[in-house]
Amino acid sequence: MHLFDLSVILQNWPLFWNGLLVTLFYSAISIAAGLVIGLIIGLIQLTGSRALSILGRVYVEIFRNIPLLVILLWIYYAFPIFAGLAVTKFWAGFAGLSLYAGAFYAEILRAGVQSIDKGQTDASTALGMTYGQRMRRVILPQAFRRMIPPLAGQSIIQIKNTTLMSMITVPDLLYQASYVSSFTYRPMEVYTMVGVMFLALLVPLTFLSRKLETISERVK
Repeated sequence: MHLFDLSVILQNWPLFWNGLLVTLFYSAISIAAGLVIGLIIGLIQLTGSRALSILGRVYVEIFRNIPLLVILLWIYYAFPIFAGLAVTKFWAGFAGLSLYAGAFYAEILRAGVQSIDKGQTDASTALGMTYGQRMRRVILPQAFRRMIPPLAGQSIIQIKNTTLMSMITVPDLLYQASYVSSFTYRPMEVYTMVGVMFLALLVPLTFLSRKLETISERVK
């Protein structure tokens, strides 16, 4: 028996590839949805309305402080009992990842907006702009440059978070790896390959994130 049997990877490559595609799919849709949720939650915390601010803060604290695995398991197993509705593993994975990511994106977006000099808000208010117009035309364009690095970093974390979906039987990369390992009895090759695939995916993204951070610092 070879110390490292590459044939295990080659013979089961379609399963690894399909798992990677599922991982990328969930990463993309949950990051997009998380950004939308984060923008909404982040902005309602800055409206000046105490009720909305408290509502946004409650959302953030709930989803930032409950482990993602617990959220996924609760949505998939407990929520159908609680609400009397059937939840597929697709919706459980998508909702859990998106809601969790939204809490972190909300804090990044809120901090980015608050980093803009208050004089910008005062000036736009003096020009008669509404809250929405101030955000859209003045504040968010300036804040966005500062938010790019932390948003990119959180998105990288989100990609790694998708591995937890294997716990609710979503056929992502880790789930497929576990399946292959179960009948080949070669966990060393299987999980080494998973690590290599994540490195190939995330190292360039990490490098890009650092590059964006450098550019952002120069723009300030």
